[in-house]
Amino acid sequence: MENSGRVVERVAGTTGGKMVLLVADGLGGLPHPETGLTEAETARTPNLDALASAGVSGLHVPVARGITPGSGPAHMALFGYDPVRYEIGRGVLEALGIDFDLRDGDVAVRMNFATIDAEGKITDRRAGRIPTEKCVELSERLNTIRLPGVELFVKPVKEHRAVLVVRGPGLVGGLNDTDPQATGVPPNGLRAEDKAQEHTVEVLNAFLGAAFELLKSEPRANALTMRGIASLDKPPSFQKRFKVRAAAIAGYPMYRGVAGLVGMEVLPQAGDNDELVRLLRESYDDFDFFFVHYKKTDSTGEDGDFDAKVAATEAFDELAGRVDEVGPDVLLVTGDHSTPSMLASHSWHPVPVLLRAESARVDGVTSFGESSMLAGGLGMIRATDILPIMLAHAGRLAKFGA
Repeated sequence: MENSGRVVERVAGTTGGKMVLLVADGLGGLPHPETGLTEAETARTPNLDALASAGVSGLHVPVARGITPGSGPAHMALFGYDPVRYEIGRGVLEALGIDFDLRDGDVAVRMNFATIDAEGKITDRRAGRIPTEKCVELSERLNTIRLPGVELFVKPVKEHRAVLVVRGPGLVGGLNDTDPQATGVPPNGLRAEDKAQEHTVEVLNAFLGAAFELLKSEPRANALTMRGIASLDKPPSFQKRFKVRAAAIAGYPMYRGVAGLVGMEVLPQAGDNDELVRLLRESYDDFDFFFVHYKKTDSTGEDGDFDAKVAATEAFDELAGRVDEVGPDVLLVTGDHSTPSMLASHSWHPVPVLLRAESARVDGVTSFGESSMLAGGLGMIRATDILPIMLAHAGRLAKFGA
């Protein structure tokens, strides 16, 4: 995987067509037991069907077969980075996504406000998706916590998500998550795998103890879980590797964070499809490559709501049609991973991918969906293949060797 990336870097050029990578988060699904159709196959998708008819389709594996990816590594793979070699903690991505001034030695933590019962067991991992205004209020409350020897910064992200940054000597990342990714069980305890982690475990446990006292009277957000406890380790620049000026258009901070981490210029936050398209049009002349992110296919899947994910897929179809109208030379439509509503979680299932470009070998696929696209001309590819394929169709890769 890494060898192919180095080959692309050697042959990448600075001229060629414009490219848009349009990502529907959590796009892939599983068949509904009553219909045998996935969310994408159930949705009305005239624009995506037309793109499929005019392009070439397939499925991609985000990290490796059978591996369920987080959004961070899944996006790193889409951007052409080996997600195992360049493993970036979720806390770092969330902090960068809200433009926090993260420094060497800081430890960043993605936090979820959650609901626990009288026995300390989680009943809702997302506290009913509290509104962002409530998240701001609770984050300000937690910002009053003081611990000796460290600085603490609690920042709201969106809905139930917040970021904790701990600054001080002797802190390390790489700790386990306290979020068990399940309900009916208590949060996991933090564990030190070696002596170097013991101080960080002590600090985070002290923070959690103080936080539980401040939150215990809340009807929903009466607890916290932690994920992606990490320190900053920047990967090589996207522009230096692939010779393109790249921009990111996204609403959710985490995805803005991962794009910024690889050196894309992160454009102003986009709240809906209208803003996504407006930013694309306004900045179109200034960049060679655009990453455009759509979230609702993932959040509805995580909620286990099949019908809502179908509706979100139909809204994404409308976005895809409008993005295509902008006229990129290469348009690639895919997801970062699968989030089947039948599982209400991320999964290991391959993800639909669709390429529309003048130089594409058009296949016989005429509808957008997992089953039809499996028979497409791209076949089953790795997510890390996507960026090289886009560069090639944009005429940006020279011949390798004599």
